[in-house]
Amino acid sequence: MELVDTIFAAETNDHCIYLDVKQFLANQRQGTHKSKERAEIHRTTKKLKRQKGTGGARAGSMKSPLFVGGGRAFGPRPRDYSFKLNKKVKRLARVSALTYKAKENAITVLEDFSFDAPKTAQFAELLKNLNLSDKKTLLVLGESNKNVYLSSRNLDRSKVVVASDLNTYDILHAGNLILAESSLKQIETILTK
Repeated sequence: MELVDTIFAAETNDHCIYLDVKQFLANQRQGTHKSKERAEIHRTTKKLKRQKGTGGARAGSMKSPLFVGGGRAFGPRPRDYSFKLNKKVKRLARVSALTYKAKENAITVLEDFSFDAPKTAQFAELLKNLNLSDKKTLLVLGESNKNVYLSSRNLDRSKVVVASDLNTYDILHAGNLILAESSLKQIETILTK
């Protein structure tokens, strides 16, 4: 099987890969962390000791971050970590990642296949026949196949995605890429627009 040079033997750009992976991981963050600050905490508003003459520093509120049970100073607030990345940068990152995998000889191309029923043993046997049973694998299908997906779901080191959902992080995270023949055409059309 001939792989297209514009995708699998292109000039790589490490900074684009870095940005794309950074964006992917940032988008996974929930960002719902929160701690109470001094305005939100419920404590007495009474001045706890007189201003002068105690020998200690003046104190006017139990809500102060200095006291046990006081509010947190500059605590985390709910926020959205996602950020925008240009389409061409994302495309270049995916092409660069695929090129690295091709240089490492970590790409296997398979004929399109399907399972009659979801069977993890069948999927494990497929990986064993390819000598990939002890490696992290990413299987890229041309179109979604529920039986293949369900068969792989219980295996720790394998993931199945559709060509349209392929991202830089998954490519780099997997030790070996297994591409179905139909997925190759889709990858070409997506990445050579």
